[in-house]
Amino acid sequence: MRLPSGGQIDRSQSLRFTFDGQQYRGHPGDTLASALLANGVRLMGRSFKYHRPRGPIAAGSEEPNALVTLGRGGRQEPNTRATVAELFDGLEARSQNAWPGLRFDAMAINDRLSPFLTAGFYYKTFMWPAAFWEKLYEPMIRRAAGLGAISTDPDPDSYDKGFLHCDLLVIGAGPSGLMAALTAARAGARVILADEDYTPGGRLNASAEQIGGQAATDWAAQVLAELGTLPNVRILPRTTVVGAFDHGIYGAVERVSDHLPQPLPGKPRQTLWRIYSKRAVLCAGALERPIAFADNDRPGIMLAGALAAYAHRWAVSPASRVAIFTNNDSGHATARDLIALGVDVRAVIDTRADAPKLDGTEVIAGGQITGTRGRLGLSAAQITRANGRSHWLEVGALGVSGGWNPNVALSCHQRGRPVWRDDIASFVPGGMLPVGMLVAGAAAGQFGTHAALAGGAAQAAAALGDLGIPASTPDLPQADDALYRITPFWHVGGTKRAWLDFQNDVTVKDVKLAHQEGFRSVEHLKRYTTLGMATDQGKTSNLGGLAVMAELAGQSIEATGTTMFRPPYTPVAMGALAGRATGPDFKPTRKTPSHVWATEQGATFVEVGQWLRAQYFPHAGETHWRQTVDREVNATRSGVGICDVTTLGKIDVQGADAAAFLNRIYCNGFAKLAVGKTRYGLMLREDGIAMDDGTAARLAEDHFVVTTTTANAVPVFRHMEFARQCLWPDMDVQLVSTTEAWAQVAVAGPKSRELLQRIVDPAYDLSNDAFPFMGCAEITVCGGLRARLFRISFSGELAFELAVPTRYGDALMRRLMDKGADLGVTPYGTEALGVMRIEKGHAAGNELNGTTTARNLGLGRMVSTKKDSIGAVLSRREGLTEEGGLELVGLRAVNPQKQIPAGAHILEPGAAATAANDLGYATSACYSPTIGSYIALAFVQAGGTRMGTRLRAASPLTGVDVPVEIVSPHFVDPEGERLRA
Repeated sequence: MRLPSGGQIDRSQSLRFTFDGQQYRGHPGDTLASALLANGVRLMGRSFKYHRPRGPIAAGSEEPNALVTLGRGGRQEPNTRATVAELFDGLEARSQNAWPGLRFDAMAINDRLSPFLTAGFYYKTFMWPAAFWEKLYEPMIRRAAGLGAISTDPDPDSYDKGFLHCDLLVIGAGPSGLMAALTAARAGARVILADEDYTPGGRLNASAEQIGGQAATDWAAQVLAELGTLPNVRILPRTTVVGAFDHGIYGAVERVSDHLPQPLPGKPRQTLWRIYSKRAVLCAGALERPIAFADNDRPGIMLAGALAAYAHRWAVSPASRVAIFTNNDSGHATARDLIALGVDVRAVIDTRADAPKLDGTEVIAGGQITGTRGRLGLSAAQITRANGRSHWLEVGALGVSGGWNPNVALSCHQRGRPVWRDDIASFVPGGMLPVGMLVAGAAAGQFGTHAALAGGAAQAAAALGDLGIPASTPDLPQADDALYRITPFWHVGGTKRAWLDFQNDVTVKDVKLAHQEGFRSVEHLKRYTTLGMATDQGKTSNLGGLAVMAELAGQSIEATGTTMFRPPYTPVAMGALAGRATGPDFKPTRKTPSHVWATEQGATFVEVGQWLRAQYFPHAGETHWRQTVDREVNATRSGVGICDVTTLGKIDVQGADAAAFLNRIYCNGFAKLAVGKTRYGLMLREDGIAMDDGTAARLAEDHFVVTTTTANAVPVFRHMEFARQCLWPDMDVQLVSTTEAWAQVAVAGPKSRELLQRIVDPAYDLSNDAFPFMGCAEITVCGGLRARLFRISFSGELAFELAVPTRYGDALMRRLMDKGADLGVTPYGTEALGVMRIEKGHAAGNELNGTTTARNLGLGRMVSTKKDSIGAVLSRREGLTEEGGLELVGLRAVNPQKQIPAGAHILEPGAAATAANDLGYATSACYSPTIGSYIALAFVQAGGTRMGTRLRAASPLTGVDVPVEIVSPHFVDPEGERLRA
């Protein structure tokens, strides 16, 4: 079906590609759709709901029908519009949403069942019987949902993100966009010209127009060549501006390599640009809309402008005989162009009684298309004349033009509403545009080429004038400016189905049903019928649906209104949004200061929040992680161990009201904490639930250092900052997060003091009397390096935490290992740390799970009644303080070698594993080498009264059921003698 001459394709080269396994040939410059049409292939897809045969109706990104899957493996990309997929040698495309094949689709039985699958049927059908939902309805819906299938293989390509800045962003490179860019560029402004097409020019590429005495395509190429020579201009073809955001920021996706078999070395597949513009001119053009009539969805029925585009740009006619159905002058222009190109136009059917005559074909004024034939493609159209007589016309393609809709989407992304214009029977951008945006050309309702050129130049000059950049409007070339006449006509009456939304199979009848059932708001109409909710976002269907609803409601389209437009303008690949944040770069990885040293020791690492922490340090001969962890625990409890605890949150709290501020943040008292002392603190949420625990060390009267758990470092800082700024803005207090500023190492075990004395400068006395438990001080180490020392213990042993500036963290670990070699110093990781804190009964993230109270944790007495603090009052609510509630206890396996699963439910012996018998649950579990048994922490109802009681820890999901004994959560040194030594 290739025309013998013309088109913007390179006929000297041939490209091979496949569609559904069949090999075809095309040329450079083709899209997949144009190449398939040239090979006589009109059937390219199936509709979503009824699986009706579908072919392309458009030639651009508004295409709802011709969705295909490209590529294989990790490069498989579903739901690609064949109309914008550039052809390259070796392209592999497959149809989708059809089984077993495109020509025979078993799911087309849905079309036979259409009387039962009307709009909103799923809201009414899947409600009874209730038991069917989980067993039948949901699995059935999930299997039927979706169009193409994504690949589960890793994507081998990379994606990138970038930032661009300009004085003027021009969106669209049609006649108005080219003239706007040229005007601004000649004025010396920094200009970005973005266009989603790979050949800029817009509608100029799809017409036989003349501009300035030359072909419109030649004029466009000439302007682009001039812009390309200017250093202040950046041209971005294959770039779709997908969203208009605050402060003149626009999101744009550049398809860098989609037109290639694979990206060139070092190049991404796509780039997501964040464009910062001082001003923008929207020159996005207009989209043609169809007219609804019986069986108007057969392959071969297209928008008239698409027929012209395929003929002019790609030298393709979908059929040897075509007809045009229109209500405006644009349809006549298409027919005239096709005739000039040698296409056999059998008739122009114009709904207007005063339709103009046209040389070369019959014009049927006042006529309508009332039916079509053809199972897998159009073969004939039924024409009903103004006198009521009907006849069939054999054609293989039908171009339909119901008018043009200015492309207003980007102008509405900040909740601006378009306004109705009767003269063009469509919406245009309203007055509430994104800040700094102007609109020109067809997007503003200026459909004539000369008007578009003038509008682009004028709006660019106005935008630069706002910026103080003088710009003069250049001399405009001579161009067509014919009047655009239209008599609105939205759908042909009748009893057969007439399609509005081709992808989602929404018909005029569906809109009528929505109106009948009370869904008359445009937003309700959209959701009840799914009109405009397909991947094309209703670009060709919305206005037709609104017109039918307005007709039924007996009101104007303007009064009926329109739905909102939201980003993105066209579908965006998740890879483009992610950029390079994939695999190990999916999220930032924070490494502790001792990471390099730990790697040298052969440490195994684990992710803790965003931190990569040493989990344990295996030695030669240790074949299981438990062997390593047991050794680290025993070495620490009998000698000395060191652990990097830099990941703990650290917040500097300074100011005259620092103590009073913390007194309100923590439920226990801090106002009278002495300088040089540290206190354990519990922080409550506003509802009285425990939020976080940690310590606050008072280094001076107006200076505290607060520590938080690793996981809650950011939430706690945010919480404290909110309280400072919003609750008590009059307090003299400042907060600084210093988590990354200080490297902190825990030095624990009976020999910890001896080790520290070897690196702490002699001026500082670390004896028990001079530096007692819960002491803190600013000191120096290793000959004058400033440091902070806290005598606190998470392991239950004599322990200290030493902090130095982060850049010295690695050196500190190496110095401690060197100085403690004869003491048997042992590095330990998070597993041993966890074992020792469970042995000591310290609550951590598993216990501070967002549902527990101070009373649950055994810390009820910490909630002071002598002062007010966040959450204190609500923590005393009935239900949070009642007797018999959950209390933190220890569990010890009756058989020491039986593992207690974390998360296990606590049950009475012999009780069935049901919710009614549930007494609580285990939160943290481990093997304790110190006790020689599996142990756990748990919340148990009235746990304090059950000491010595034997219960069961059961996990029905895994089939584990372990007899346990309730004991104190403080398995090791319950009196605290070791940590006070």
